[in-house]
This record gives sequence, structure tokens and C-alpha cells, in this order.
Amino acid sequence: MSTRTVFKTFLPFGKTAKISLAGLLLSVAAMSSSGAIASDAMPGMVMPKTNVHAAAAETFAVGEPGKRARIDRTVEMKMKYISFEPNSLQVRLNETIRFVVTNTSQADHEFVLGDVKSQIAHRKEMVEMVDKGQDMQADDDPNAVGVKAGKTGELIWKFTRAGSYEFDCDIPGHFESGMAGALLVEAKK
Repeated sequence: MSTRTVFKTFLPFGKTAKISLAGLLLSVAAMSSSGAIASDAMPGMVMPKTNVHAAAAETFAVGEPGKRARIDRTVEMKMKYISFEPNSLQVRLNETIRFVVTNTSQADHEFVLGDVKSQIAHRKEMVEMVDKGQDMQADDDPNAVGVKAGKTGELIWKFTRAGSYEFDCDIPGHFESGMAGALLVEAKK
């Protein structure tokens, strides 16, 4: 069956609609092959091994990656056995924070910023990765930093939406054991 027959069979529109549809399909194909569309990305998260250029276009409920030249303040976070210190944070809308995250425990952890929906999705992904024997790479997510035991990592983040969010360690079992914190992004007063 030729392309012309398929158009006649499935698209009972005029020539203009056929040409527009063909142009749309070619545009989508070009964007997919260039990495502009991440087929495995979930709303609110960038999944591991996602194209770097696609990650830059991804949106997050809690904000966006910050620029080093625009840091407003530094917040030091400690990852303990199964908790964060501090376990709650308040930031201002449009504030850019440099998180210096030190893992003082003997287990690997991650620090992930997000809303409840994106955190649940990320935890599910992490369980699936473990089930498949894959390496969990939090560093592939712009809103997260993975920190090995005894090491320090960094995350620079700009908070562009006011609201209540959370920071979690989504390594299987860690969040469930209490490794989470509350994050409040307040509108400027």
C-alpha cells in the first residue's frame, strides 16, 4: 500500500491537510532523532540516560537548574544514616541556592528536589532499576545529586514556583525509613 493510498484511506481531508500532516510528522521525527523529545521522560522528572539537550528543556514543579554566577546563598545539608539535617528548609521565590550535600553515613544516598507526584514517580523508577540490575544514577537528573558514602556533592537550583515541596532520598527503602524533608518556597514579601 503506497503512502498516497494510506492518506486517502485514513485521512479524508483535502490536499492542504495531507501536506500539513506530513510536515508535522517530519518535524516530530526530526525532533525525536535530535534528542529534543525524550520518549522516556516523565512529567516533572528527567530520567537517567536522557539526552542533555532534552534535559535542559524539561520543566520541574519546583524550579529549574540554577546558574553558578547567580547563587543567592549556600545551604549545607548532611545526609546521615537515614535522615537529612536540616530536615526542613524555607527558600524565597526566585532564589538560587547552592546545596552542598555531605554524606556522613556509610551508605550511598541521593538528594532529590520535587513535588510529591514527581518523587513518587522517581521512587518507582528507582525500584524498577534495582529490579533490572541497573545502576541508579541520580546525577543524571538535574534536580538531584547522588552522594557516595563519606563524600560531598553539590546541586545549584533556582526556585521558580511558590509552594510546598520535598527533598528525598529515593533509593529503595530510604524514603520509607524517613529520609525526607519538607521544602517551602515562599513568595517574596
